Amino acid sequence: MREVFRGARGRRVGYTIEQLNRLLRGWAAYYKWAEAGTLPKGFDQWIRRKLRCIIWRQWKRVDTRARNMMQRGLDEVRAWTSATNGHGPWWNSGASHMNICYPVPFFRQCGLVSLSDTVHRLRYSS
Repeated sequence: MREVFRGARGRRVGYTIEQLNRLLRGWAAYYKWAEAGTLPKGFDQWIRRKLRCIIWRQWKRVDTRARNMMQRGLDEVRAWTSATNGHGPWWNSGASHMNICYPVPFFRQCGLVSLSDTVHRLRYSS
């Protein structure tokens, strides 16, 4: 996972998701036999937050962040307040403004595999 996320800063998010899907499908095959049912769901949330963190870092400048958040549906005042809040990328990736701009359906549309859904499907399909 570290190699995928470490090299993700200079790449488009779609390519990073393609690399993640390979790992997640392999992990789903492993976790279908495990008894830990809550781990994959929390892991899905962590992956989406990490992807939002990468997006925040790729934007780099305050005006780029504000403009992109406005394009994703945030009002102008909230976008500028969020872009200039002074917090780091990890904090912002978990904040509500990034969750509004990049909700779960966005990542599904990009093709991100849900580990918990895949494990559930593999456990109960046979």
